[in-house]
Amino acid sequence: MRSIFDLTNKVALITGGGGLLGPKHAEAILDFGGTVILADHHVDKVEEKAQYLNQKYGLGSAKGIYMDVTSPESISKAIENIDKVDILINNAAKDPKVKKDAGLTIETRFENMTPDFWKEGIDAALNGTFFCSQAISNIMLKNGKGVILNISSDLGVIAPDQRIYKKEGFPENEQNVKPITYSAAKWGVIGITKYLAVYFAKKNIRVNCLSPTGVFNDHPTDFVEKLSNIIPMGRMAEIDEYKGAIVFLCSEASSYMTGENMIIDGGKTVW
Repeated sequence: MRSIFDLTNKVALITGGGGLLGPKHAEAILDFGGTVILADHHVDKVEEKAQYLNQKYGLGSAKGIYMDVTSPESISKAIENIDKVDILINNAAKDPKVKKDAGLTIETRFENMTPDFWKEGIDAALNGTFFCSQAISNIMLKNGKGVILNISSDLGVIAPDQRIYKKEGFPENEQNVKPITYSAAKWGVIGITKYLAVYFAKKNIRVNCLSPTGVFNDHPTDFVEKLSNIIPMGRMAEIDEYKGAIVFLCSEASSYMTGENMIIDGGKTVW
C-alpha cells in the first residue's frame, strides 16, 4: 500500500508558490520523493521558499521561477525549457483579507465594486487555472500522463457567512465583507475541474480539486472565535493539515478518481 503514495521522479509545478499554502503543498510532494517547481510573480518570495526547501530536502529538490499566471505569454516563457511536469497544482489566487477595522474596504461590497476590482479578483484563480492548465496539459499530453490538482475553497461550495466579518460601530453599508470575486473564482475553479476531468479522461490525465477552509495564520482572536463557532470541529485548520490530501490526490493512491472536489473543512459545509 505504501508504494501507491510514492512520488519518486515526479515533477510538480505549483503556482502561488511564494504564498502561505504553496510551500506546504511542495513539502507534501517532497516528503514522498518528488521534486517541485515553485512559480509566483513575487519572484523574491518564491526563490526564498525554494532555497529553504533545498536546505531541508537536499539540493535540487526545489526551484523557484517567475510566472504571472494571468498572462499566457509569461507562462509560456516560464516553461519554455521545461519538458517534464507530472503534476500541476493550480494554487495561485487573490484572497482579499478583511481588514481589522471596518469602513476601509468599501469597494469589496457588491454594490460598490468596480470593474477593475472584479477583474483583479478573479484573474489569478480563474484565469490562472485556465491558462496554466492549458499550457501544462500540452506537456502532459506529450508525455502520455499527468495529474492536475486545482485548489478551490469551502467558499467555492457555500456562500461566505458575512457575520464573522462584522464590526460593531459601523453602519451596514460600511461593513467589510468577503467579496464576491473570491466566491465566483473558486466556484469557477470547481467547474473547470469537472470539465477538464471529462475532457482528459481517456488521455491519462486526471483532474481533481481540493477545497480547504480557513487556515490559521495569526488571525485576530475575535475573528478566530467567530469562524471557529461555525465549524463543527470548533477550530480553523492548521497549516500542515492538507498535506496528506495533496499526496493522495497527486499519487496513484487516487488513480481511479477524477473530477472530484475534496472538501476538508472541519465539517463547515456540512452544518
